[in-house]
Amino acid sequence: MTKTKKAVVLLSGGLDSTTCVAIAQQQGYDVVALSFDYGQRHTQELAAAARVAQSMGITNHVTANIDLRVFGGSALTDDIAVPKGRNSADMSHDIPVTYVPARNTIFLSFALAFAETQGSSDIFIGVNALDFSGYPDCRPEYIDAYEKMANLATKSGVEGAGSIKIHTPLIDMTKADIVRRGLSLGVDYGLTTSCYDPAANGASCGQCDACHLRLKGFREAGEVDPVAYK
Repeated sequence: MTKTKKAVVLLSGGLDSTTCVAIAQQQGYDVVALSFDYGQRHTQELAAAARVAQSMGITNHVTANIDLRVFGGSALTDDIAVPKGRNSADMSHDIPVTYVPARNTIFLSFALAFAETQGSSDIFIGVNALDFSGYPDCRPEYIDAYEKMANLATKSGVEGAGSIKIHTPLIDMTKADIVRRGLSLGVDYGLTTSCYDPAANGASCGQCDACHLRLKGFREAGEVDPVAYK
């Protein structure tokens, strides 16, 4: 398929966002990638995002610097222990301390600004409402509300150059479904990382919520996760 339109894809370097890149490319979009150095403790994901962008032929990959440590309030940006050893049932209750306050709203706002400068009306984000950690900014109703706001608050939306569309291709998929879809598109998951609390050498802890969900996805898909674990 000939690539005729640009799409901004939020790329963390994790399993979901990397699969989103592959899906956007398969749909014919010329992907421009946006990553964030936001003061997260798991900075290894930035190196993973760079690896993914290079391997998938993305020539326009921007990393925005936002220090959310000035607010704290999350185990990913503050001196709070990352929960370990929780199972899927544990994750179905309260919003965990790894939730970063308003993170997806902040990230999507940057993506919206980036898309306007690129002449793009399409933004991809790898949110998921099935196998996820209970974050409120991963729900379909949130994405719908944000998309409506985006079309009221941007020049391109108001002047009709193109309605802003927030694409969420993974939102109704299990982690196993995501793994299968990515592998069918040739994704090299060995380049990615999902761990919230990796070792200094980048090895995943295998015990945090992100690792649990990732390993569960590979196991249920009948595949072996290619990344290293402690």
